[in-house]
This record gives sequence, structure tokens and C-alpha cells, in this order.
Amino acid sequence: MTDAPCPCGSGQSFEACCAPLLAGAPAATPEALMRSRYSAFVKADIGHLERSLSPAEKADFDPAQAKSWAETAEWLGLEIRATEGGGPEDQTGTVAFTARFRVQGKDQAHHETARFTRHDGRWAYAGGAMGMGTVRHKGPKVGRNDPCPCGSGKKFKVCCGR
Repeated sequence: MTDAPCPCGSGQSFEACCAPLLAGAPAATPEALMRSRYSAFVKADIGHLERSLSPAEKADFDPAQAKSWAETAEWLGLEIRATEGGGPEDQTGTVAFTARFRVQGKDQAHHETARFTRHDGRWAYAGGAMGMGTVRHKGPKVGRNDPCPCGSGKKFKVCCGR
């Protein structure tokens, strides 16, 4: 089982990537915490989702709702689009990401720019803004009717181009 790829898409094995964080190890960066939170949804590890929240976010956390979403969704992949801050001396950082999933046979994408803060020396999820925001794409321009570069098989205009 140690050779199973990590659900977060890092290219590492689950045991080398997100498993230690789900077991309680601190994340080195906001991106690592974001990846572990995605893996926690895949594994329905609601404890990690709650532990990795800032104190303000914990007040609104509904474990039953998180468990329901984690267990009813088929998790299709995580794309980290951009990161900012989150270095060894930083107290804040952001991670722009897209989490793809399927619910009741319908493919969906959750686009968010997540904020992270340090609490007691550990990174914690501190909320986020939904949507793509301003994302600068490197590479050729994608037309509205071209296949989406995310690999969903849909046209760009009905997937990431919304």
C-alpha cells in the first residue's frame, strides 16, 4: 500500500506525501496543507479537516456536512494554480486551486483561492474566496470552444472558462 500514489497529485506516494500530515505532522507550507486537506476529503478524514482549520474557521465547521460531501463525491483531482507567501518566515500564504469531483454522475470543479495563517507555529486554513479570480495563464491562448486544457474533455467555455 505504501506505493499508492497520493490523491493530491503531487507525484509522490501517499505515505511519503499526505499521510504524515493526516496523522498529525505539521505542514511545511500552505500548499502542503492544501494538498493534505484535499487528500483528507478523498479519504474522508474529517478529523484532519477540522484540525487544520484556524480558530475562526472551526466555529463554522460542520463535521457531518464535511463527511457527507467527502463520502458522496468521487474525487477526480487537484490542480494547484498558484501560491503566494507561506515561506519559513511568513505568517500568511495563499493557494489558488481547483478541486475536481463528481456527484451523482455530474462532473464539477471547486475553484478557490485559499488563505492560510500560522497558529501556534502550524499552518491553518483561514478561509478563501471562491472562483477563479485573476489567473495569468502561461502558454497559448485557449479559445472558448477549444477543449479545456485541464483535461476534463469539456469545452473551455463550460469548464474553466466560466
